[in-house]
Amino acid sequence: MNETGTGGIWEVKIPKDRLAVLIGTNGDTKREIESLGEVVLEIDSREGDITVMQRGDPLKANLTLSVVQAIGRGFNPQKAALLYEENFLLVVISLREFARPGSHRISEIKGRVIGTGGKTRRVIEELTTTSISVYGDTVSIIGDYVSVEYAREALMMLINGSRQRTVYTYLEKNAKNLRFRRIEETFG
Repeated sequence: MNETGTGGIWEVKIPKDRLAVLIGTNGDTKREIESLGEVVLEIDSREGDITVMQRGDPLKANLTLSVVQAIGRGFNPQKAALLYEENFLLVVISLREFARPGSHRISEIKGRVIGTGGKTRRVIEELTTTSISVYGDTVSIIGDYVSVEYAREALMMLINGSRQRTVYTYLEKNAKNLRFRRIEETFG
């Protein structure tokens, strides 16, 4: 997913199989994103290239780039739209950095992150109040700054071979600290 941009126009590439999600039924999702982000989206459905053109607030236009990327990384449009809220961000972890080309390591890592029946991902999401998407060769997180930090650390522990139980213990021990830091961010 490459992105470039100058002068209020950015380009980002997303997987072709995610274009229909970005557009939505009868273009509803695309129109909603254009309205929220004060942008115009041009979609090249043959290449998967998305051009984001600023119409209003430059900050909202920049956030729209993250929303489009989140949809491209497997999030549904409602979860991706959380990125328009204050203090929310998207973090994408490329699994290619942790595996040699042609190895089965990426599949193994994805399996560890998801867990049996989706349990591991669900536990991390619940304990950190984040949303996690495993798509292609990436694992992505949407949440507030503090929550994303804890979720990212938990995911890195799994990627680096820690047992699920160890990760759950880490998150449970830090749950109180996470709540305190969120309060501090909100009122600090």
